[in-house]
Amino acid sequence: MRQIILCLTLLSCGFLFSQSEQLADDYFKRGEFDKALLSYQKLNEKKRNSKYIDKIIETLQQLERYDEAQEEILRRMKEIKYPPLLVELGYNYQLKDSLELAKKYYLEAIAKVEERPAYTYGIAKKFEDHSLLDEALLTYKKGMELNPDYNFNMQMARIYGEQGNIELLFSNYLDYVEFKPEFISTAKRAFSDFVSENKDNENNLTLKTLLLKKSQSNPQPFWNDMLSWLYIQQKEYNKAFIQEKAIYRRSRESLSRIIDLALTTVKQKDYKSANSIFEFVLENSQDINTVLTAHQYMLEIDIENAGTNQKLLSEIDEKFNKLFFEFGKYEQTIALQIAYGNFIAFNKQQPKEASDFLKKSLELNLSTFQEATVKLKLGDILVFQERFNEALIYYTQIQTNLKNSTISQEARFKVAKTSYYKGDFEWAESQLKILKSSTSQLIANDALELKLLISDNKDEDSLQTALKLYSKADLMSFQNKNSEAITLLDKILTEHKGESIEDQALYMQAKLYEKTKQIDKAVANYEYIIANYRDEILADDSHFYLAELYQDRLAQPEKAKVLYENIIFNHEDSIYFIEARKRFRMLRGDAIN
Repeated sequence: MRQIILCLTLLSCGFLFSQSEQLADDYFKRGEFDKALLSYQKLNEKKRNSKYIDKIIETLQQLERYDEAQEEILRRMKEIKYPPLLVELGYNYQLKDSLELAKKYYLEAIAKVEERPAYTYGIAKKFEDHSLLDEALLTYKKGMELNPDYNFNMQMARIYGEQGNIELLFSNYLDYVEFKPEFISTAKRAFSDFVSENKDNENNLTLKTLLLKKSQSNPQPFWNDMLSWLYIQQKEYNKAFIQEKAIYRRSRESLSRIIDLALTTVKQKDYKSANSIFEFVLENSQDINTVLTAHQYMLEIDIENAGTNQKLLSEIDEKFNKLFFEFGKYEQTIALQIAYGNFIAFNKQQPKEASDFLKKSLELNLSTFQEATVKLKLGDILVFQERFNEALIYYTQIQTNLKNSTISQEARFKVAKTSYYKGDFEWAESQLKILKSSTSQLIANDALELKLLISDNKDEDSLQTALKLYSKADLMSFQNKNSEAITLLDKILTEHKGESIEDQALYMQAKLYEKTKQIDKAVANYEYIIANYRDEILADDSHFYLAELYQDRLAQPEKAKVLYENIIFNHEDSIYFIEARKRFRMLRGDAIN
C-alpha cells in the first residue's frame, strides 16, 4: 500500500512539475517575460536543467538585462566546458553593442572546432539559433574539412535557402543526395518550393544544369530520378519518359514508375506522350494485367479523341474485340469488359447491347468485388436508359453485399443521384446526409455538393419546377446528350431568371460549353457568374476555371493572373487556393513558388 501511495505521489509531483514548465513556456510565448523568468528560476531551483538555464538566459536578454544574462552564461561556463556557450556569450555582447567582443568570442568558438571537430554541430546550431548564418556556414564548412566523414550539406542548404542563394541550396542538397541517396524524396519536397511549371524559370534552369553536371560526372539512377521529377514539374513528360527509360534499363525490375508517369500524362491530357509510354509498357511487359491496363488506357484516350465521329468509334470497337479475341472474356479481363460496356452505352449510344454484354459478364466466376463493379456499371447504363427503379436494385445489392466499403458508399451516392434524377429530392437528400461523413473524401465532397444544390433550391417553388428541369439537364449531361442539356439550361435561364438556381445553371452550361469546345460561350458564362454572384458558392470555381481557359486555351496569361490573384485575396478558404497561388506566382515570374 505504501508503494502505491509513493508511486501516486511521484506521479502527482511529475504532473505538477510538467504543468509549471508549460506555464513558464506560455508566459514566454505571450511576451510576459517577468513572469516567465520567475517561473524558469523556480523550476531550475527544484531541478537544475540546461533547458531552464538556456530559457533564463534568453528571457533575461528579452528583458534587456544583459549583465545578469552574462553572469548566468559565465556561471554555466565554469560548470561545464561546452564551446557553444562562447557563441552565447558573444551574442550577449552583440546585444550590448560590444561588437568587437562579440566577434572575439565567435572566432574563439569556431576555433574550438579545430581542437575537436565533434563540436561542429553544436556550435553551428547555436549560431543558427541567433540568425548568425555566415558564422554557422563557416563552422559547418570547417567541420567537414577537418573530418571528411561529416556531412552537413543539408544544414548548409537550409541556410543558403534562408539567405536566398538558391544555387547553393540546390548544390548542397544534391551533394547530400550523392552521399545519402535515400534522402532524394526529402530533397524533392525542398526543391518544390523553388521550381515552377515554367521551364525557363531561373531556378529551374539552375537545377537542371546542376543535375546534368552531376549525371555526367557520376552517372547514377538517382540523378535520372531527379531529372524526371524536374521535367514532370515542367510538364515536359516526353523528357521525363527518357529519364524513366534510363532508370528501367539499369534495373529492369519493375515498370511501375513508367506506368505512374503514363497515368500522370493521361490526367494532364498529354495523350501523345501517354500513348508513347503505354506502347513502351506493351513492348516490355510480360504481365497480363499490366498489358491489359495499358491497352485499356490507350482505348480510353482513343475514345476521348473520337468524340462523336462514327468511323473512329467503329475502329475503337474493333480494337476492343481484337483484345477479347486475344485475351478472352474471362475474369482476368473483367475491367476491359466493363470499359467496353461503358463504351457501347455512352459513346455508341447502344445501352441495350451494353446491358446484354455485361449481364453475360456476371455469369463468370467473379469475386464479390468484381461482381459489384459490373453491377455498378449496369446500374449506370439503366440510369442512362432512365430505367431508374431497375438501376436502384443493382445499387442496393452492392450496398447489401459489400457493407461499409468504398464501392458500397459509391453505390449509395448513385442511389441518391438516381433519386435526384427522378425528382425524388427528399429521399436523395436523406441519403446524401449519410454520405457527408463518407470515408472517401471524393464521395463526401460530391454528396455535400449535391445536397447543397437540392436544399438551396427545393423550397423556392412548391412544384420544384426549376430544380426538376435542372436535374433533367444533369441527366442529359450524364447521357452525353450535351446539346440537349445546353438547350434545357437555356430554358431555365430564361424562365427562372433571378431564382437561386440561376448560377448553378450557368455553371453547368459553362462546363458543357467547354466539353463541346464552345470556349467563348463558356467564358461568357463564367464572367457572368463572377460579376453577378461574387459572394455565392460557385464564385471561386468560376474564377479558377475561367483562369484555366485564359491560361491554357486562349493564351491570355495576364487575364488568368488577375483571376488567380482574386482567388488568393478574396477566396482564402477555396479548395483552389493553393493551386491558384502556385499558378499566379508562376505567371508573375516569381523566382520561387
